[in-house]
Amino acid sequence: MELTRGKQLAARLHQIVPGGCHTYAKGDDQYPELAPSVIARGKGCHVWDVDGNEFIEYGMGLRAVTLGHAYPRVVEAVRASLELGTNFTRPSPQELTCAEAFLSLIQGAEMVKFTKDGSTANTAALRLARRATGRDMVAVCTDHPFISYDDWYFCTTTADGGIPRVFHDQIVQFHYNDLASLRAQFAAHPGKIAAVFLEPARLDEPAPGFLAELVALCHAEGAVVVFDETITGFRWHLRGAQGLYGVVPDLSVFGKGMANGFSQSALAGKRAVMHWGGRDRLDEDVFLLSTTHGAEIPALAAAIATMEIYRTEPVVEHLHRVGARLAEGMRQASARHGLSAHVLPLGRPCHVYFATRGPDGKPSQPFRSLFLQELIQRGVLGPSFVVSYSHQDDDIDRTIDAIDGACAVYARAMAAGKVDGLLVGPPSRVVYSRR
Repeated sequence: MELTRGKQLAARLHQIVPGGCHTYAKGDDQYPELAPSVIARGKGCHVWDVDGNEFIEYGMGLRAVTLGHAYPRVVEAVRASLELGTNFTRPSPQELTCAEAFLSLIQGAEMVKFTKDGSTANTAALRLARRATGRDMVAVCTDHPFISYDDWYFCTTTADGGIPRVFHDQIVQFHYNDLASLRAQFAAHPGKIAAVFLEPARLDEPAPGFLAELVALCHAEGAVVVFDETITGFRWHLRGAQGLYGVVPDLSVFGKGMANGFSQSALAGKRAVMHWGGRDRLDEDVFLLSTTHGAEIPALAAAIATMEIYRTEPVVEHLHRVGARLAEGMRQASARHGLSAHVLPLGRPCHVYFATRGPDGKPSQPFRSLFLQELIQRGVLGPSFVVSYSHQDDDIDRTIDAIDGACAVYARAMAAGKVDGLLVGPPSRVVYSRR
């Protein structure tokens, strides 16, 4: 596999862009040495790097491309919008159309505000919660690794350089499916917690009654509940994970998948909380979201088209079907090579991760890197096995074959107790870890 041009461009990127990319998860240190460095184009679930190598891609733009790269109906909607202009000094009709389409799907929400990323929306949600409650502290689920890149959240990670210590005193943590851990935080900080943030689900499903009991507990304690549906929204269910589980938060954030890879996110919620960010009050003191590009017309057009496709076609059902087929194929391939406890799928079928464990049974970056390397050598670019609407049975079959071949090499490394002689270059790194 030729990778020369990609390596050259990557080296240049590192000279002028910190980290060599604009999203840490896309960085060179997240992939093995033999991975493609720069992707030139994509169509459906296939991508081509700048050296002309073709791959079946999973993860799909960090899980943002749920329909497929360059999906025709979305492309046509965006192309038509470009003839109208992209940004005006007053609102556009598309802002109303997109808001109405969104609120018709997310039925627990009464108002919505658009922005460009989930981090910004979550920070705005915290500001609303603090104004609504008159409190400062925030509780976050420690099992969910990314809520916002802003200081109030990232002070909980090991990547907290440049963040004043004062932020550490305002945040506490609890565990998913462990209501007692949240109850303990309320008891330790009575009348001080403004908001509770969590993803409604991630790798584990919510225990029976957990989400409803969490909402009831928060309301009894006077705190605002925020569901981060950046990932679960438009993937778990047409109406979000809150629609699937039948639990309505006070606020929720949507992003990945909302506009098939275009930059569009939403902060939505109950009018009683959202109204603090409006301009129809005498005490206008919450500067909520005022982004120049929050309602950029091409992204709104992409979101409107994407939501319409979700409404009229079995997108979510397809994601679950092909994801389940891939997960089962992975389990069978792993079992054939005696790796059932070491290489295995995790999570909901529409959002499959995988574990790569070393001889000691613990997660291993060297063994993960080897697995990624061997998938890439067989035409699969898969930092996860998160599927899109464009993944078809033939793509799944080819991926299962690649997994089988990668497992054969993995088994050799397991027998040797190390990846030396099999992995080219250094192992990949984690982006950051939680304290």
